[in-house]
Amino acid sequence: MDRTIYKYLDDIKHSIIEIESFISSYPRRFDVFCGTPILIRAIQMNIAIIGEAMNRLLKLQPDLAISHARKIVNTRNYVIHGYDSLRNEILWAIVINDLPILLQEVEQLLSQQNPKTKQ
Repeated sequence: MDRTIYKYLDDIKHSIIEIESFISSYPRRFDVFCGTPILIRAIQMNIAIIGEAMNRLLKLQPDLAISHARKIVNTRNYVIHGYDSLRNEILWAIVINDLPILLQEVEQLLSQQNPKTKQ
């Protein structure tokens, strides 16, 4: 696996882990999430990082085995450019439903090869 691809996958993984660490610092409830602006902003930033890394990955490897890869990039664009209409329900659904699946897919790809094996 190309080191650059490995790096972007690792960036996605670490952003998901960071989101999970933020969420686990509070009761895992939607009302708590909505009432914690710093948590919302931290999650927005990490979702933007995930989307940007995915965008760069798709430029290097368009056939990347990640479900909904293009949708992840579109979500990043929405978080960045449509921040004023972004609803907390959307962010919460991403965190609860989508990120665990994405983490599994990324970890699977990362485990396939060590970045040191290929340049």
